[in-house]
Amino acid sequence: MTTGARTVSLTNGKLMVSGQCVLSDVHDNVSLTPVVSNDDVLCDGAFIGVKSDHKGSLRVFPVGKLLGLRFMSLYRFKMWWMTQWMGVCGCEIPFETQFLLVEVRNSLCLDNARTGSDGIDKQEMYIVFLPLLEGDFRAVLQGNEQNEMVICLESGDPAVDTFDGNHLVFTASGSNPFDVVTFAVKTVEKYQKTFCHLERKKIPDMINWFGWCTWDAFYTDVTEEGLKLGLESFKKGGIAPKFLIIDDGWQSVAMDPTGIESKAEDTANFADRLVDIKENHKFRKHPKEGHVEKELGCGLQRIIAEIKEQYGLKYVYVWHAITGYWGGVKPNSPAMESYEANLVYPMSSAGVEVNGVCNVLESIMMNGVGLVKPEKAYDFYNDLHSYLASTGVDGVKVDAQTILETLGKGYGGRVNLARKYHEALEASIARNFSDNDIISCMSHNTDGLYSEKKTAIMRASDDFFPRDPASHTIHVASVAYNSTFVGEFMQPDWDMFHSQHPMAEYHGAARAVGGCAIYVSDKPECHDFNLLKKLSLPDGSILRAKLPGRPTRDCLFSDPARDKKSLLKIWNLNSFSGVIGVFNCQGAGWCRVTKKPLIHEEHVETLTGSITAKDVDYLPRVADDGWSGDTMVYSHRGGK
Repeated sequence: MTTGARTVSLTNGKLMVSGQCVLSDVHDNVSLTPVVSNDDVLCDGAFIGVKSDHKGSLRVFPVGKLLGLRFMSLYRFKMWWMTQWMGVCGCEIPFETQFLLVEVRNSLCLDNARTGSDGIDKQEMYIVFLPLLEGDFRAVLQGNEQNEMVICLESGDPAVDTFDGNHLVFTASGSNPFDVVTFAVKTVEKYQKTFCHLERKKIPDMINWFGWCTWDAFYTDVTEEGLKLGLESFKKGGIAPKFLIIDDGWQSVAMDPTGIESKAEDTANFADRLVDIKENHKFRKHPKEGHVEKELGCGLQRIIAEIKEQYGLKYVYVWHAITGYWGGVKPNSPAMESYEANLVYPMSSAGVEVNGVCNVLESIMMNGVGLVKPEKAYDFYNDLHSYLASTGVDGVKVDAQTILETLGKGYGGRVNLARKYHEALEASIARNFSDNDIISCMSHNTDGLYSEKKTAIMRASDDFFPRDPASHTIHVASVAYNSTFVGEFMQPDWDMFHSQHPMAEYHGAARAVGGCAIYVSDKPECHDFNLLKKLSLPDGSILRAKLPGRPTRDCLFSDPARDKKSLLKIWNLNSFSGVIGVFNCQGAGWCRVTKKPLIHEEHVETLTGSITAKDVDYLPRVADDGWSGDTMVYSHRGGK
């Protein structure tokens, strides 16, 4: 029996793509529902489902064997973040895989040359697997010892135990990997109608300007004095940040008397909870008189007005967690009582447990989260954001978003809870901030990605860690590979960095080709202005590339962090040209045994490679109609 679309089919127990077997020994209970594109795109696809008794809050369904085909997976190595993993067989698919791209030698194309969107004959096909949300359930992929690709389906609430099972994974194929991913996400958008593709979202203007974030400069010790010292320091060097993120440290928080403190030198106390939506005492002290402002709200309002006027800031954002603070809100605080919060203890999913529970999640699990009643979430966000807007704040960075997946018990499950919160959050942003001013952070789960219709900027990877020498090459590789997927939903934000750091040029070059915001977290008087002036124009604007930066096609399935031979090439487009950044990311990687970044090669060898105009995948899009294919290459380092 054969079912399927033009190139994707299920035939005699095999999932076939253009005549090539991708999965063998496909189980009898696996179904395929074809979807054929009417667009002028050489892609088509199908939904993968399973037939079962449709019962259970956590179910695992083997699909079929993946053998001898190169793949790139994006999986959550922490609950908050994804990174890449490469392999060639099913047993190598990590737990919590949310994106799987497979390279297939296309036997049909070898006989009948098929042309891709860039005019080049293709001998490869690419097939993407996107595990989806279906009803109140979320699917992810993983492998087993039999080399099978496995669907793991869960609701996050034992009481939510009935599912349909017909649309658990969407798979699509085509000759251009980037077109395939775009087609797949847009097709899922069309059928599910629960989220929007990036092309239909409004991107905030702040992304086009150079910025400064307070986090690594002060951590939670940020103050009014620190803000002004930092901005004055930039001004003296001839650099004018146009957007500012006041990160964690401005809010009014406290720990329960019985709470277990969890705070390191460069972190918050994850046991703290929000006690008031207004700023804390540090931002209510007048620096000249040293006393607390009589009116609670005038501190932040005065500070923002002064720094905008004195330093020419266009946008000021502030940080908050999606639950208010790391430990949520304090239920018995007078300012929080109207939100009817309950103390909820997180339960992480099985895949997250296998991949490793980080210290942040451990602390939150010990102390619990003061969770605003979902029906009150809009009231909470609107009260918070309307107050911030009244002080001159232009937008928010909303952190720790994936914690919602652990709080679904008793609230209809993880998907139901996430959708209620994201709907409330986006409604409040739309009402209070005119330019869709929100940055999504610590948000790498599909519960959110497939539920957000407006949010347009997302942090693309784990943090820039200035003190961890193992983290820097890992960071650049992760943001590039993750952007292959998350860049279809939101504009990836490749995070801040320090301009005066041993790896500053490395990070700066990545941001220059990333198509992302460019901002630093320098301490006052600690700047490399020569570097910053390469990234920021005199008026504070940046020359931002047009697309999310992604690995070139020949890098998609190599391992630039571990294989000791591959360079990472990142491509992008400008208005009239292409751009490629080449990075040596070898020597360090996320260790799945120790659950931390690990340097595995102390002395990284110099690598050689090649670049061609064809590496810029969509270069014909910016060429004149009569373009012959001739190109000129300019080397930034070489100067010619």
